Amino acid sequence: MTLTCDQLRHLQSDSPIAAWAAILSHAWEVCSAPFGAAKPESEVPRRDREVGDLDLFLATAGWDLWEHYEASVPLTTDAIANWWSSRGSGRAVLILDALSLREAPWLLAGAAARGFTVHDAHATGAELPADTTPFAKAMGFGQRSSLGANAAGLAHRLPGARTECTDIAWEDCAHFIGSEPDWVFWHHWPDKDVHDFADAGEGLRPLIAKAAEYLGGDSFWGLVNRLAEGRRLLITSDHGYAASELFPDAGADHADYLKLTYKSGRCASAGSQPAAWVPPIDLLLGTRHGSHLFVNGRRKWKSAGGYPTLTHGGLSVLEVAVPFIELSKKGGA
Repeated sequence: MTLTCDQLRHLQSDSPIAAWAAILSHAWEVCSAPFGAAKPESEVPRRDREVGDLDLFLATAGWDLWEHYEASVPLTTDAIANWWSSRGSGRAVLILDALSLREAPWLLAGAAARGFTVHDAHATGAELPADTTPFAKAMGFGQRSSLGANAAGLAHRLPGARTECTDIAWEDCAHFIGSEPDWVFWHHWPDKDVHDFADAGEGLRPLIAKAAEYLGGDSFWGLVNRLAEGRRLLITSDHGYAASELFPDAGADHADYLKLTYKSGRCASAGSQPAAWVPPIDLLLGTRHGSHLFVNGRRKWKSAGGYPTLTHGGLSVLEVAVPFIELSKKGGA
């Protein structure tokens, strides 16, 4: 469903909090709907392009909303910490690195098919930059690897949790989960595939195939089942990703600047001012992780080795919006 004129008027006239709520709600509605008879390999890119209407608005008429992002969006890190503190013992968080809204239909369908109760499902917002380390630091972990072998310490925002971080097979992950009442398990998928499939000729299609295989398979749900044994489970992510193969090429003058400033990335340290074009092609934002330059919207350009077909760190909706899904076994926690 493309944005209507009425929706655009509200995005332009509403408060930043209301505008961001509408943006995340619309993106969730588009991306999380059941696939039905549609084939994911064609439906996921179609939905991605539909969310592009929001990115076009944010890159042209609504770029000032990014200045209000941190103060207006329910940030995933805060949402996890609030959820954790609101519940007693019997909690688990499964962080799937770089999981985006695109993968939500498989999770929701899998939960229903396997007898789980979904208590809540919506979109929350990544840290800026939309990368792994800012998320880890905002949770008090320092870095992702800190969670390995229950080495996260006591200073993080999820007190009492046993922690683990790995990229091994799902069935092997399930063996990690013991009887401890509170768990945080951070798995490297799909981020590992996002980077592995970032080369030309790869991109979104093989990632969709892997998502269908993993999130529709018994091995992944075996891990979910173990985490939800006697616990309320939250499935979420540190950030999403951009299917940049679907982005339009920047014009020659823009491309030269973007290549010089960002190389093949979408975020850079704030060592200079953003370009002077209006609407802006990049933005300098002060975030709670420092000041950074960000590529604004859906843009790609020629770069050494070819611009990656999958990436993250810039300012587009599916880079910053992630699923926040709370579930339990029926009759369980």
